[in-house]
Amino acid sequence: MGPHRVRLRTAVLTGAALVAAVAGCVFAAVGTVAADGSRAEAAAGPVTAARAVVGTAAGATVIDPADRPAAPTLAGDDLDGKPVGLDGLRGNVVVLNVWGSWCGPCRAEADDLARIDRQTRDQGVRFLGINTRDPDRAAARSFVRAHDIGFPSLHDPTGELLLRFPPALLNPQAIPSTLVIDRRGRIAVSIGGPVTGDELGPLLSRVTEEAP
Repeated sequence: MGPHRVRLRTAVLTGAALVAAVAGCVFAAVGTVAADGSRAEAAAGPVTAARAVVGTAAGATVIDPADRPAAPTLAGDDLDGKPVGLDGLRGNVVVLNVWGSWCGPCRAEADDLARIDRQTRDQGVRFLGINTRDPDRAAARSFVRAHDIGFPSLHDPTGELLLRFPPALLNPQAIPSTLVIDRRGRIAVSIGGPVTGDELGPLLSRVTEEAP
């Protein structure tokens, strides 16, 4: 992201089961944003891998609009071999979820993500997945069917797409991870670890309520 300073606020996603599932996930944590959207003042500082800390629960990093980095170009084939990418979703708020069929916490969050996808489509929200470390698309497609997931996912078996993101906002080793990308194609929220609908909903609402 370069040397410029950014202002961040972090929402701690609580719950004993969540803490156990994602202990050891890496995320950038500066300041606080509660699940209800209330905020506290945060110290400014560069978002770099050096500032990332190991947390015992998932954290949501919320970036002020003036400091949001542009999401990288993402394009490729989905699980059925059809072309899909971020450019075609510009103008919508995009929830980008990184998952794998082999990942237990991914299974835990999948039903909630599928539900929120259906509930927010009329609000100009689109979901896009990045299926990673699944060399066999058949296993990934079975996962999608099992959880009634209606949004497409880029097939990224080697994790190459994940390396295009700032590691402090999307750690390639933290699976699952979720980003919220605003209507201008900038990263607005970063979540390391599994997320529930109750946790994602208020954060997503903050971004959808912003002026275009």
